[in-house]
Amino acid sequence: METHPKGTRARILLSSVFGPYAQDDEFGSRSINPMELYHNQVTRAQGSFSLRMFHRSWGIMLIQENISAPCSVLDFPTREAFARELTTNHYDIVGITSIIVNVRKVREMCRMVRKLSPGSVIVVGGHVAAIPGLENMIDADHIVRGEGISWMRSYLGEDAHAPIRHPAIVSGLQARILGVRLPQRKGGTAATLIPSVGCPMGCNFCTTSAFFGGKGKFVNFYQTGDELFEVMCRIESELKVHSFFVMDENFLLYRPRAMRLLERMKQAGKSWELSVFASANAIRKYTMLELVELGVSWVWMGLESPRSSYGKLQGTDIGQLTRELREHGIRVQGSTIIGLEHHTPENIAAEIESAVSYQTDFHQFMLYTPVPGTPLHKEMSDQGRMLTDVDLADSHGQHKFNFRHAAISRDDSKKFLDSAFRRDFERNGPSLYRMCQTMLLGWQRYKHCADPRVRERFSREGKKLSGAYNAALWVMEREFKKVNQSVSEQIHNLRREVEKEFPIIARLTALSLGPVLLWTARREEKRLAAGCTYEPPTFIERRNWVSVS
Repeated sequence: METHPKGTRARILLSSVFGPYAQDDEFGSRSINPMELYHNQVTRAQGSFSLRMFHRSWGIMLIQENISAPCSVLDFPTREAFARELTTNHYDIVGITSIIVNVRKVREMCRMVRKLSPGSVIVVGGHVAAIPGLENMIDADHIVRGEGISWMRSYLGEDAHAPIRHPAIVSGLQARILGVRLPQRKGGTAATLIPSVGCPMGCNFCTTSAFFGGKGKFVNFYQTGDELFEVMCRIESELKVHSFFVMDENFLLYRPRAMRLLERMKQAGKSWELSVFASANAIRKYTMLELVELGVSWVWMGLESPRSSYGKLQGTDIGQLTRELREHGIRVQGSTIIGLEHHTPENIAAEIESAVSYQTDFHQFMLYTPVPGTPLHKEMSDQGRMLTDVDLADSHGQHKFNFRHAAISRDDSKKFLDSAFRRDFERNGPSLYRMCQTMLLGWQRYKHCADPRVRERFSREGKKLSGAYNAALWVMEREFKKVNQSVSEQIHNLRREVEKEFPIIARLTALSLGPVLLWTARREEKRLAAGCTYEPPTFIERRNWVSVS
């Protein structure tokens, strides 16, 4: 591989694509596809009850942390901020990261670099690199497919296989719910932890698996539980956190690593909380007590139809597993695909009802979508089923099909997707309410646990329940009467249970804070009805930086 002539003296800018994002424009932004994971794909039908937050571009933050060259990270810039950075500072290399739907923004940013910083080498990475023929669509010098840290190290003449240093990253920012932005105090939000990239399960629709090598392949940054423990201790110290959002497609699949991490946690008395991604068959490798002791408090789990051919569900009673996890205080995020090959207008309602009946705390619904670079996209292309007139900006799984389905029309695909979100909300209530259910179950089961680490963790959750969460229940009980009276009564009963556990503080908080949150929630509903959207702030961070005079 060629190296840059300046090596580690090269000045580097790493940037995400420019905003705004939650609007329809000529660069591929879509109002239906905002830069908010939860509101976009999980709670979007829940109005003011929707959990809203932004997540940083973790890939370029990891690259910056693992090279010795002077490097700036520009995250969520405006076009003007990107142009200003190019003209204010000299850069030898400009790296741009993007997902597929933002390819037109990448093209525009490449054009801007050529005009404003013509001496810069342009490197494009991220999932956008999976688009076949991308080199003919954008003016870039290098297109990086797969893991980018080793590529950039090699390009700078550094050791591509040196140990990975994990940056201290706060997982979410500017979170808001019920019309209130949550305070951003140090240690109040989980840290991001990325043990590996890719997924060996190799589902044919999965962009992550395909991008990092496909079925049976992945890239481990940390092989052992000891390595993970040391990284987590450092991040804990730096960010003052006790919770981690583990961005690993199937963290629990590697049991020896997880169990060694648990051993180290016990030895050090660490009462950590882990939010993880895991397949049903991986979860079943553990007892519920092992999961609780490990600190697993939240699981994102694929719930593809039982009639599908995906092996990660085989032999598992999903309803029983979901109930069992929640009974042990582990919140469950389900993920269901709408428009699988066997779906028809006649059976889709029953499939949606089956998914909703699992009563997960959160539920993501996505359209079956052949995305460039995946085996599914190749299969559909070979069969001549891809719709050639659908813009890549609309191939994100939250709008309409980008292929010809055997039984469901493109317009109907959106109707079925929207109905799934509505049905889950109307039948099961706000995700915030369901989450409180699970937290109470965990508190009741483990408040007297013999393991002080476990007691400490559920004590923290009990404090949340007795405070603002109970005030939120007070609001949801009143507001949900007009949606589903039965669910409103269930919320009332849950609030009464919380107040039995915490008789003074919970009641006082509901009476004092509840009316305030009711007012902010109704104000938020009016703002959303008027078309209000949210955008992330711009970040500029420099490392190994020396200003050029």
